[in-house]
Amino acid sequence: MLVFAKHASGALWTITYPRPLDETDERTQYPVALLKLALDKTGVNYELKPSDRILLTGKAMRQLRENREVNIVWSMTDSQREKELTPIRIPIAKGLIGLRVFAVSTDKKSKFDNLLSLNDMRRLVPIQGEEWPDTKILQANGFNVFTVPDYREAYAMIIQGKGDFFPRSVMEINAELQAQGSSKGLHLEENFALYYPTAMYYFVSASNKILANLIETGLKRAIDDGSFEALFQSTYSPILASLDIDERKIFTLENPLLPIETPLNNEKLWYKPELD
Repeated sequence: MLVFAKHASGALWTITYPRPLDETDERTQYPVALLKLALDKTGVNYELKPSDRILLTGKAMRQLRENREVNIVWSMTDSQREKELTPIRIPIAKGLIGLRVFAVSTDKKSKFDNLLSLNDMRRLVPIQGEEWPDTKILQANGFNVFTVPDYREAYAMIIQGKGDFFPRSVMEINAELQAQGSSKGLHLEENFALYYPTAMYYFVSASNKILANLIETGLKRAIDDGSFEALFQSTYSPILASLDIDERKIFTLENPLLPIETPLNNEKLWYKPELD
């Protein structure tokens, strides 16, 4: 603790996160706002800035492992990422990254009309990213997954009629469909969702334990004083309401990639939907 206090109270901390495709994107604003909140709770002098170039998740993770360009990344966890990096095991969006609704094309909407069970859904082909943990989770649950390099390509494939649906987190889909535009024949499927237990964490490099301790301390203080929950609710309650989550049939999947250290028993860290 003395070593931590000495480092934390020293000179300016420069904390660099991956520059997104669009810095006005709502998907980036919440993790940055929460990180600022956590750092403010510690009282340290810091500068928080994006990387010089745009870094999507796969590249950002590689750069973080090599201590290049960025010193923090937020992403969905899995066992491999936790072996290679230092996770801060507080799910920054309370597990919403695992609550998935679907982007579908006009031509494929009818495939959901008579869907009654998870087995029915397994007959449909989801699209996911090549390096995403979600791909392995869906495959482990019996889905035949069509993979693409990134989420933009996934939307292009849906528009072209490849695959049947693109599962996206409730945190992501509104902003993405708005960016794609309604003229492209994309729709939000209205009746179903998938849920698998997982967490989006802040990750730092394996050698940067002091930064990990600093951010974890700030997050815990924000949880204790209610400011974490206030930011979460102000950000995501309107989104969940707009997606009619309470009215959807939600199928639960197993997550074989979930590390055993995931704090699933700490109920205040999680948003829990009504599951089928």
